[in-house]
Amino acid sequence: MASMFGKVAIGLQSFEEIRSKNIFYVDKTDFIREWWENEDSVTLITRPRRFGKTLNLNMVECFFSNNYAGRADLFKGLSVWREEKYRKLQGSYPVVFLSFAKVKSADYEGMKYSIANMIFEVYQENRFLLEGETLSDNEKEYFNSIKPGMSEAAAADSIHVLTNFLSRYYGRNAIILLDEYDTPMQEAWLSGYWDKAAGFFRSFFNATFKTNLHILRGLITGITRISKESIFSDFNNLEVVTTTSGKYAPCFGFTEQEVFRALDDMGMGGEKQRVKNWYDGFTFGSITDIYNPWSIVSFIANGAKYKPYWADTSSNGLVNRLIREGSADIKQKFEELLEGQSIVTPVDEQMVYHQLAEDENAVWSLLLASGYLRVVSIDDTNIHNSLEEEKYELTLTNHEVRRMFAKMIRGWFGGRVNASYNDFIKALIMDDVDAMNEFINKIALQSFSSFDIAKNASCEDEPERFYHGFVLGLMVGLEERFTITSNRESGFGRYDVMLTPVNRERDRAYIIEFKVYKPKKEKNLEETVANALAQIREKQYAAKLEADGIVSENIRKYGFAFAGKKCLIGTE
Repeated sequence: MASMFGKVAIGLQSFEEIRSKNIFYVDKTDFIREWWENEDSVTLITRPRRFGKTLNLNMVECFFSNNYAGRADLFKGLSVWREEKYRKLQGSYPVVFLSFAKVKSADYEGMKYSIANMIFEVYQENRFLLEGETLSDNEKEYFNSIKPGMSEAAAADSIHVLTNFLSRYYGRNAIILLDEYDTPMQEAWLSGYWDKAAGFFRSFFNATFKTNLHILRGLITGITRISKESIFSDFNNLEVVTTTSGKYAPCFGFTEQEVFRALDDMGMGGEKQRVKNWYDGFTFGSITDIYNPWSIVSFIANGAKYKPYWADTSSNGLVNRLIREGSADIKQKFEELLEGQSIVTPVDEQMVYHQLAEDENAVWSLLLASGYLRVVSIDDTNIHNSLEEEKYELTLTNHEVRRMFAKMIRGWFGGRVNASYNDFIKALIMDDVDAMNEFINKIALQSFSSFDIAKNASCEDEPERFYHGFVLGLMVGLEERFTITSNRESGFGRYDVMLTPVNRERDRAYIIEFKVYKPKKEKNLEETVANALAQIREKQYAAKLEADGIVSENIRKYGFAFAGKKCLIGTE
């Protein structure tokens, strides 16, 4: 597919290839001008994945690197090329490009090897330094000692030394670009070797960016802002630009104007509103209506087919674990988010990994940084007069993200859930209680242990957390046929789940109440089910539905009773 913007290709991160082959490209070269004129020594920019961080770094490399001297063809016609002073800068500096994207290891030794191998490859790209008289014999020997398996100390200091060599060779200090700096640290936390990894990276960042006299500028990108105390200790020259910062706000991601222009050019202008509903919602600084480039390019390349393209490009391991192991309160808030509501919580943009398991607010901070939540408003009215933190009102970013979480939550219940999921939904709608019982007991037996892992959960909390997870998965699967609410007031209490039909001639309404079996008060699960159904009656949970005009005969009531891995569903 071609247009005035060029052919559409998915996943290309090489600026040279995109420009040389006339691939679809949205001009982001203003970033070069803005970054250069800000004159910050070292800049850390955090953005969600697939927002053009790697492409923008590669663009900066192509613009400044001596290796691309004379490649004016890559920038002609773009914004940065309009000013003569920038045309003179192109191809005039040594540039070191590093990427931690592939450093994903299950143990510390594997991480060290991956880092060393990445550094070795960077050194091999600069083997021309071994020619001529720039390096002494000892320095050439050092150069050749940089290889996989080198010591931690050698790896930590290696980029510092390389920039020394390059600055002497070219007569100019070097620009260092580091992409996905936080990828290995997320893996380290997930795999249990965070402290060792943090120690190494503290030394690496200190040598590479802080005490390096041979660096002109440094530019780092990642998803999260890891706390200064963790790896950037004593840094006084680091400019941090997060998603709430105004700097570089339109430089990552597509603005709505850019998206709508592309849709018009591709003959898809009639899809604008639906594209907005699916993929809009990101906010950087004060600029709203930012779109994820991966989703938009994929949507165009796939002939205007709607799918959760961006949400399906990552395993989301850290997010998955924090939510799955989280408290019932976290899962309750997720129910609210999946219903389209917002939550209010403090947010700390600095990630402190060793506190993730203890600080529930860190979950929301991570989801905001990762792009899964967006800021609706910020309440800072009390922070000047008290010790209170700013309160952020957050909601799920868009429909694509909502679908991603529904899929992720259903995945908690094991591989057979998705295959049987439609059968359970059908059984619920058809009032086939036997089929519902067969399904829920099979899944509980297979999957309950994965929820029995929260450090701070009480015995009573654990089954609640399992069924909260089940409800979350259930909700989105029925969203087109029902308005689904939970933990709302009706009658004289708060029901657990209520399904209000969109088409009242086709579907009934449903009220679901969960109860944990209490052996001191109940003889068996049958009695627990009876108590759940009695609570629905006595608290008059059906009052809201009846007030909305739904007759009592069309309101189906279910009691879910559970004890450990055993469950019983009953109805009346």
